[in-house]
Amino acid sequence: MALFIVIALGLSADLASKQAAFALIGEAPVLLDRDVILADPQWNPPPDAHRVAIQGVLDLHLVLNRGAVFGIGPGQRAFFVVFTILAVAVGIYAFAFRTRIGDWLAHIAIGCILAGAGGNLFDRIMFGAVRDFLKIFPDTHLPLGWRWPGGNSEVFPWVFNIADVLLLTGIALLMLRMNRKSESKPQRQCDPVPASAAATAPSSTQPNQPIDPT
Repeated sequence: MALFIVIALGLSADLASKQAAFALIGEAPVLLDRDVILADPQWNPPPDAHRVAIQGVLDLHLVLNRGAVFGIGPGQRAFFVVFTILAVAVGIYAFAFRTRIGDWLAHIAIGCILAGAGGNLFDRIMFGAVRDFLKIFPDTHLPLGWRWPGGNSEVFPWVFNIADVLLLTGIALLMLRMNRKSESKPQRQCDPVPASAAATAPSSTQPNQPIDPT
């Protein structure tokens, strides 16, 4: 039950937040045309589709992500569609055959992963790219002049969405569950020798006793 609740809530939150962001953040609603997006890899919402939510902490900034989580691997739409479908299949298999009733932590983790994967898969199929709009710690830069590969010096230069958060949360919960399971395994110990057996067994530490000739 936990799995289906998490999937329903997570998927609804992701798709609803994307819809609201692209309708409300810009000066006018940003309408997405799948054919235009697929034909022009550089097409993105206008630069004014940006709003400060919490000064210095969170900005709302509309972008289209043609890669994976946080924009990794841009331009590989077909690969990510196939990969996501396989990931969903693996998640369903893991739930059906690798978890037990009452294993709520694993069910919540798999639910988060399936909801996140499903939300981004929906975008890739319907729009040709993933709708992102969350940017944390804007204008906060790395110390000592450090830069990420590519030249960006912001602490967190990526724009993401609720689906990305669900995916990372699910992975973290799975790792926690695996760690707890490994710690809960009982240590195998040698069975103690019964007292009766110990009493009748010859002792290798006692000296040989002389035979009484009488």
